[in-house]
Amino acid sequence: MQHAYLFPGQGSQFSGMGKDLYETHPLAKSMFEKANEILGFRISDIMFNGTADELKQTNVTQPAIFLHSVILFSITEGLQPDMVAGHSLGEFSALVANGCLSFEDGLKLVSLRANAMQKACELNPSTMAAVLNLDDAIVEKICSEIEGEVVVAANYNCPGQLVISGSLKGIEIACERMKEAGAKRALVLPVGGAFHSPLMMPAQQELQTAIEQTLFSTPKCPVYQNVSAAAVTDAETIKLNLIAQLTAPVKWTQTILQMKADGATEYTECGPGNVLQGLVKKIDKEAITNAVV
Repeated sequence: MQHAYLFPGQGSQFSGMGKDLYETHPLAKSMFEKANEILGFRISDIMFNGTADELKQTNVTQPAIFLHSVILFSITEGLQPDMVAGHSLGEFSALVANGCLSFEDGLKLVSLRANAMQKACELNPSTMAAVLNLDDAIVEKICSEIEGEVVVAANYNCPGQLVISGSLKGIEIACERMKEAGAKRALVLPVGGAFHSPLMMPAQQELQTAIEQTLFSTPKCPVYQNVSAAAVTDAETIKLNLIAQLTAPVKWTQTILQMKADGATEYTECGPGNVLQGLVKKIDKEAITNAVV
């Protein structure tokens, strides 16, 4: 009977996020103010009062979701995860929750990651698309057969839901071929670029330098990382996997299956939204899912 804590990634943001925490918890308020100081702008104001478009900017979205998740975890008493995992950006929140990263260092890395990814998106116009109800192997095969364009599997979210990532032309071609192959839908997503693809290489190089200069402590419990879907407790391996994550796929389906194999029966989502609870239920129908509120 193992209890896993899960941390969401980009896309879970909403206007007003974290405002109730700021107003009711002194620790939350101090963490928000510390974040404003570290980031050099009042991200709390954008989170509490910003428009959907303002919150959608990568340099705001990623720190905002990280902040909401980590603050929620920090102010909730008695949380003792047996294992943790985060979806893409959420892996940084998970590493703060298991004591591998400090709150301050985690926020600095997330901010740098967001800005580096934004720059990479501007260098190479690109996008992502969700492919529904098509076997993973067929999706992978179609991606590999598109010549002259970058198209790769990026997020293995749950059975029947795989997100692909690549150049604008490549994704356009891929979506047509996915539909022809029997996909229920192949829908281009409203994202800034091709995350978890080779097109993020410039961002990866920038993030690598920062990660190598950051202190990673031995975690209190294993983190199941996106790159390997395996339990990791070695700080140096965690660093390498975190660097690789930007250009490698998020193996979320594989992660939840491995957590289940290692004894997880309950999964608690910690952060804005409930996307991960839904994905877990599609991967493991017997799982108990809930949220930190």
